[in-house]
Amino acid sequence: MKIYTRSGDDGRTRLASGEAVNKHDLRVELYGLVDELNSAIGLGVSDLEATGESLQMGKALQIEQSLLFELGAELAGYRKIEAAILPEDIERLEKQIDQWSENLADLRQFILPGGTRAAAGLHLSRTICRRLERQLTRSKSEGLEISAIIIIYINRLSDYLFVAARTANRLGGQTDIPWQSARKS
Repeated sequence: MKIYTRSGDDGRTRLASGEAVNKHDLRVELYGLVDELNSAIGLGVSDLEATGESLQMGKALQIEQSLLFELGAELAGYRKIEAAILPEDIERLEKQIDQWSENLADLRQFILPGGTRAAAGLHLSRTICRRLERQLTRSKSEGLEISAIIIIYINRLSDYLFVAARTANRLGGQTDIPWQSARKS
């Protein structure tokens, strides 16, 4: 099977329903952002060490990647019976955030994205997640049917990715990079 079909060469694509839409349609933008987020998380995971606590962290992140794949399918119209996101998904994120936070120093100031390569990838993931959240709320305000639980999950996922980035730094023996004003005299 060839990977290219040439059917999208005119700037249009088909949703799961068969409906032809522009490639800049809000639904296409949404599931494209989910895919982008998923890829960025994969980048962060690939830079984690494959031992001990880092390995467990990578497996936890891959659970969210799998769920994001299902969310993308839902946004494209492939899932009609069961929602991709359930309340227990949010509970799992919150539990993991709390668990990882127990081993992190309290934040007393803003930090810069970076540190280890894994942390930098997870910080990038967090910013893509926030963009997805903005697009979800925009799409909902423009009449697209978006479940409230999806927006809650994506909001919590961005918090999860922030704490994951900090945890990746801790596991990599790197401290978070404190922000200092570039305009300080």
